[in-house]
Amino acid sequence: MFERLTRQPDDPLLALIGIFKADSRADKVDLGVGVYRDEAGNSPIFRAVKAAERLIWESQSSKAYVAPEGDQVFLDLLWAMVGGKTSPVHAAGVQTPGGSGALRLAADLIRQAGTGKIWLGLPSWPNHAGIFEAAGLAIETYPYFDVASQTLQLDRMLEALQRAAPGDAVLIHASCHNPTGAPLRAEDWARITAVIAARGLVPLIDSAYQGFGAGLEGDAAGLRTMIAAVPEALVAVSCSKSFGLYRERTGALYAVATSQAAADTARSNLVAIARTSYSMPPDHGSAIVKTILDSSDLRRDWSEELESMRLRLASLRRGFAEALGGRWSNTIAIGVQEGMFSLLPVTPAEVMTLREKHGVYMPTSGRINIAGLKLADVARVAGLFRSL
Repeated sequence: MFERLTRQPDDPLLALIGIFKADSRADKVDLGVGVYRDEAGNSPIFRAVKAAERLIWESQSSKAYVAPEGDQVFLDLLWAMVGGKTSPVHAAGVQTPGGSGALRLAADLIRQAGTGKIWLGLPSWPNHAGIFEAAGLAIETYPYFDVASQTLQLDRMLEALQRAAPGDAVLIHASCHNPTGAPLRAEDWARITAVIAARGLVPLIDSAYQGFGAGLEGDAAGLRTMIAAVPEALVAVSCSKSFGLYRERTGALYAVATSQAAADTARSNLVAIARTSYSMPPDHGSAIVKTILDSSDLRRDWSEELESMRLRLASLRRGFAEALGGRWSNTIAIGVQEGMFSLLPVTPAEVMTLREKHGVYMPTSGRINIAGLKLADVARVAGLFRSL
């Protein structure tokens, strides 16, 4: 059987991790891997996460399975953070293995119950297309961002969505767009929501970076506007970035509907899909999130640390934008973009020059992880970009 298989290429970003590790240069810089790094170059564990793990270790009495839909207290607390404590919508959630697991469950549900088509903005996180294709969805695309001019393509996006058929799904990034960092303003969310509602489309909102852009509440504002205005929506949530739980694979998928009965029916189908995939969700990460969100002290400490990370990213963006200058000064919007990522107008050849001559690592797509910079690196790295 295996002899009939064709060797698949390595994921370019994951391969980049190994190449970076093998580089012996002391001044090398990793702008590729999508994790938050502090000034020491580490991906820190939140203080509140450590405290929550200690409490779990002391109090947990069983390692038996959680329910197929996951821990309901975790789901309720997380939805209050994402959808709002006084959300007017009806929602029902299932716990998933990370945000990617949530997206795959959503894709399977769309294929099972909808038109089997999803509209994907370009550029987008590379794994979005892979997940949807693996689930058997047909993919249509809409323009979202022009790399050369570093501008949002909202009018072109809305023009494309006017061609979508009722029941089609539309992938929307809740905040901190990956890979562009280009934010949607409140008026942009209102215009997109109006088109989605008028065309009878189903938004699949990917919320992976809440707290890294405009803060915990600001990053959820557009999402809340949209789910309150449409009859049905799916919301995929990742805790990898907001809680630093990358390896714990902690996430959730919520079905939003006009009645609780409809939302619960959607959830029953999601549970059935999950049962034939991973059966039961992992518990440790959700137990950490639940413990933090259910404690006023831990929640305060977590939100304060998350805010300090957000402010550091914003400072790095401003400093890098100011230091770029030259041919970049009129095109790069890094300073006003949000979150960890930006997509720069560089060629693959220029990326390879930065990598081979200067030890600056990034994907050939031009996406950079701002969190990979240290304050001490900003001027030097910006100078290398100016020299291209």
